[in-house]
Amino acid sequence: MNLRGRLALLTVAVAAAPLALGACTDDRRTAEGRPAAPELAVTPAEGARDVPISGEIGTTVKHGRVTDVRITDDMGGKVAAEPREDGTGWVPTKVLKPKRTYTAEVTVTGEKGQTVTRKTTFTTQPKSAKPAITSTLYFAGNRTYGTAMPVTVAFDPPIPKEARADVQRRLFVKTEPAQPGTWSWVSDGSQAYYRAPDFWRPGTSISVRAALEGLPIGKENVGDADRRATSKIGRQVALEIDNATKQMSVIRDGKLLRKLPVSLGKPSTPTSSGKMVIMEKHDFTTFDTTGSADPYVVDVEDAQRLTWGGEFIHGAPWSEGDQGYTNVSHGCTNLSAVNADWLMGVTQVGDLVTVKGTEVELGEGNGWTAWNVGWDQFARGSALPVPAGLGPAPTTPADPGAVAGGGSPEPQPSASGG
Repeated sequence: MNLRGRLALLTVAVAAAPLALGACTDDRRTAEGRPAAPELAVTPAEGARDVPISGEIGTTVKHGRVTDVRITDDMGGKVAAEPREDGTGWVPTKVLKPKRTYTAEVTVTGEKGQTVTRKTTFTTQPKSAKPAITSTLYFAGNRTYGTAMPVTVAFDPPIPKEARADVQRRLFVKTEPAQPGTWSWVSDGSQAYYRAPDFWRPGTSISVRAALEGLPIGKENVGDADRRATSKIGRQVALEIDNATKQMSVIRDGKLLRKLPVSLGKPSTPTSSGKMVIMEKHDFTTFDTTGSADPYVVDVEDAQRLTWGGEFIHGAPWSEGDQGYTNVSHGCTNLSAVNADWLMGVTQVGDLVTVKGTEVELGEGNGWTAWNVGWDQFARGSALPVPAGLGPAPTTPADPGAVAGGGSPEPQPSASGG
């Protein structure tokens, strides 16, 4: 089908943040019992040339903590930077400019106030002629998302396995209040998802930065853009659809609001079983399967996308006599016009939808499938070590089983639905 209204690619510009100072301490003492003198090493090395415009200031600290970082360009302008959570460096809040010289001055303070300062001056490379890998951030700014909303970045062409750690190190997520999580790559490198072991807390603020512009990716490519967004998490809403009963349970904040009769996909075009996330919502759209084995064109109202393959929840007045009894759709979840309209007022993009008991399982990467496997399997998809202490997600009334997913090339909407 050709759908009007795809998810917008994020291009939000954010003003450079003031520099925050991180700490990396080691209070070991000398053999005589005196505090050890602070030690500091800084990268890029003094006089380095052809530094990528994605370059950052790396620091290795012993017996002290970083207390000041100053970065300036060759015109004397200050360059704002943000510290990495692990204290290993500072990332400029805006990508560096090509063929420019920068100076970084880093100061470390020891236990007794002793200070060590290192300065390095380096030059960035000319604008790269290598082809850029297109990245798409499916997390817009100033929105309210559901508690199951994963941060999703898609790549075209996919990221090769040997380059995923470098790319992942440039994908940043901050939550307030703080909730730990990790990135996980789909099997072919076409998508990466970020989520916590359990759902986001309602009211959480999530800030995302995909700082990929100019980043060397393998030997042949570079990253395409630097994108940011900050949004909020709304109320916890979950939909549970049971093929055995042909009913949808609508749960908000752990309480059942309503049960709605549904008609799912008929045996020749079954609905997928699995844990999905509402990806987009349309008051009105058109399903167009012209050219398929089962061509049709139909206008629908109150449509909520669940998969790239074209499975939606939507109003279907033509099947109201079958809803609650018989599956007659082309793979979608059919509701009455009244119920579909009511549901649109309850759900958010990012709400969890669980379907069970159908003839087929949800395909890897067919939608935002970050919850269609358990936490341990999800964490194994990270290209970097996962922080200690992130265990399996506890179950909740709206989450009968902890469940995420994996990949295929960034999908286009298919001609399905109905």
